[in-house]
Amino acid sequence: MLFIANGEGWPGVPTTVEMLKSGADSLTALVAGISRVEVDARVRSVGYGGWPNMLGEMECDAAVMDGTTREVGSVGAVPNTIPVARLAHEVMKRLPHVMLTGAGARRFATETGFSVDDVLFPDSKRVWRERLLKEMTPEQAECFPDIPLAPLLKTITDPERVRDTTVYLSADPARGIHAATSTSGWAWKYPGRLGDSPIPGAGFYADSRYGAAACTHTGEMTMRCATARTVVLAIKLGYSLGDAIKLAVDELGELTEGFLGGVVIHAVDAKGNHEVVNFRCQSEIRYWLWDGAMPEPELRPAKTI
Repeated sequence: MLFIANGEGWPGVPTTVEMLKSGADSLTALVAGISRVEVDARVRSVGYGGWPNMLGEMECDAAVMDGTTREVGSVGAVPNTIPVARLAHEVMKRLPHVMLTGAGARRFATETGFSVDDVLFPDSKRVWRERLLKEMTPEQAECFPDIPLAPLLKTITDPERVRDTTVYLSADPARGIHAATSTSGWAWKYPGRLGDSPIPGAGFYADSRYGAAACTHTGEMTMRCATARTVVLAIKLGYSLGDAIKLAVDELGELTEGFLGGVVIHAVDAKGNHEVVNFRCQSEIRYWLWDGAMPEPELRPAKTI
């Protein structure tokens, strides 16, 4: 059994590891762990601790993928809902659709017994408002939100350059290879923006025959390159895990226009290998690793390219 998670996924790592040790369904274990991250306000990129859009509204995204069946459940721009990874799992289990967004996703959440949550953390609301006021004229502030938002979007960046996502991957010869993601997305994003986290093939992909990959940070790039699918497809075509990631990184490096930034690729293969690679992220990137031979999960540095 192999399990990896990004560094900010720490609140849920013990839960997932204990469930995997006990023989629980792997995808259920991934979702249970991510659900712990989503309610922890100390994680400032996911769920309750995340950042709102330009209007001060939380819109959360999540997805799950069963690598054995290649079934996917995905939700995007969901309002008033903290456990969006669990909601995505319900989409996969209950509906013929792959993705629900916005009000439709919230309606489905209500139908399936999810509470209506107060998602906006008070400190996030304070920082959002203070930063927005710095960019607006008095006239704009008086009329807000009935003003053009795009000009403001171009001047505001994340308070801590937070473009992270919680990604969990598991690989086991008997239980398959699976992926789960969750994020509150880019702070001060234009309302309705989706990143790569709920997009199959971009922010995540899993195939139990070959491997899985999931990405964090600049989703605008991985959507353009279908980065997660590239990694898994390259493994299918005979590439080693390291060479598959190198191919995906080379494709990202070919982008010269549009919004550009750093990307972190987390990946596992069906042979029991894993790699986490930091492409152009300025800060140190770390990730969690656990396999069946380790007594406890370990925090390790990602490889920098």
